[in-house]
Amino acid sequence: MSNHLWGLLHHPDREWRSINDEHETVSHLYMHHVLWMAAIPVVSSFIGTTQFGWSFGGEKDILQVSVPTGIMIGVAFYGMILLAVAAVGSFIHWMARKYPTRPSRHECIVFAGYIATPLFLSGLFSIYPILWVCALACITGVCYTAYLLYQGTPNFLGISHKEGFILSSTMLAIGVLVLEVLLMGVVLLWSMHTEHSIVWRFFN
Repeated sequence: MSNHLWGLLHHPDREWRSINDEHETVSHLYMHHVLWMAAIPVVSSFIGTTQFGWSFGGEKDILQVSVPTGIMIGVAFYGMILLAVAAVGSFIHWMARKYPTRPSRHECIVFAGYIATPLFLSGLFSIYPILWVCALACITGVCYTAYLLYQGTPNFLGISHKEGFILSSTMLAIGVLVLEVLLMGVVLLWSMHTEHSIVWRFFN
């Protein structure tokens, strides 16, 4: 498992320097960080949706799925997260094209993988899925992700803090957009199952 987790949460400025000095490969990043961290929201959501169900304010408003459906949605969700990390990293690489110290694509993917750490951890709250609690956890994860971005971008790209702030804001907006797409994908899969279950019950 990642040895940078505590450092990113406790002293990100120092930890970013350590990460940059390691020149980690994408395969090492995925094996020692992303695969493990991405499993947190997936496993938590699986437990929450299959064992407790999503609560929207009352007992009649709880939505729950079966274990087979939860596995299907979880696998799809996990795959989307892994692809999203690579996609965001590739976008960072594209955005850095005008800088002479532009990192390689694989370095940008490594950067994106560590940036997403707070969002991965916020997924832990979906183990008992109450809507407002999960929303608050997600907002907290986005805020700390923004902090990691603002701390890490200037050193990562070798640019001033002013330029880093502007670029980080754009990266954050793209990251939030990707997060929304992921959530929409999961909701779509879930709603398709829910509609199918309602139709099945109606005709049986």
